[in-house]
Amino acid sequence: MALFRRCFAAFLLICLGCSAQSGSPDLNRKIERQVRSFYSLPPNVKVVLGPTKPSEFPNYDALSITLEGNDRKSTYDFLLSKDGNTLIRMTKMDLSKDPFAEIMKKMDLSNRPVRGSKNAKVVAVNYDDFQCPFCSRMHQTLFPQLLKEYGDRVEFVYKDFPLSEIHPWAMHAAVDANCLGTQNTDAYWDFADYVHGNQKEFNSQKGRDEQFAALDHLTLDQGQKHSLDIPKLQSCLKAQDETAVKASLKEAEDLGVDGTPALFVNGQKVDGGALPVEDLRAVLDRALQDAGLKPPVHPAGQSSGPGSGGK
Repeated sequence: MALFRRCFAAFLLICLGCSAQSGSPDLNRKIERQVRSFYSLPPNVKVVLGPTKPSEFPNYDALSITLEGNDRKSTYDFLLSKDGNTLIRMTKMDLSKDPFAEIMKKMDLSNRPVRGSKNAKVVAVNYDDFQCPFCSRMHQTLFPQLLKEYGDRVEFVYKDFPLSEIHPWAMHAAVDANCLGTQNTDAYWDFADYVHGNQKEFNSQKGRDEQFAALDHLTLDQGQKHSLDIPKLQSCLKAQDETAVKASLKEAEDLGVDGTPALFVNGQKVDGGALPVEDLRAVLDRALQDAGLKPPVHPAGQSSGPGSGGK
């Protein structure tokens, strides 16, 4: 009986060893070379082939390939023909779910300051960096111009994505803004308007401590202007709790955000950074039309294209 168990264990190990390979060493080499060539991978990226598995497609096995490099790892699904001559990148789409709605579910918008209407069918979420010059341009395009045009048709929400590596006071500004936002929405937006309109004022400070002090001074001014609980605000400023900002950073990274501004309209990412106003109108108008609503009439000569302006 003991001899039988040892033989069975050895057989099991052999089977497990076989399942860990996608094919012969020669086939594995061919696959790796094709993947490196097709995706122009640098030499430092490691290509790791997973085991082949049965697929739902006749004459093809499923194969996962992982790319590792620069402290990042991504896995992709492929189909490998059983004769080993064809490799197909497989992208399976679940048509039973709305991909943009799924993205919106991943955004935590609770307790965030809002401009526009909280009941709007179009929600524009902007991942923002207070020190980013492109964010400043985006902000000054959205407010007050587009907010005035779209009124209660759109809900505008800001979330934090400070690029601290290149913007040394962006994290501090985000925390200060949130200290205001927990007490008063208007105070948050007044702070955002001022900082995005006067970035040079903070950049010109002699050092980081001076930049932080200038931000805190502005925050306290806004607190007094809006009759906030000043001791509570001072306590928040002193604590500089980055927990909520870091959670927003993690959320954005999970959504594929790698720079700012990063705008999502009803879950659809709008690429291009600080877009011209006519491009933003086109995006918002299309979202309104998709929601069964009529876009607003734009100023003369500033139509966002066919189908816009309530036509």
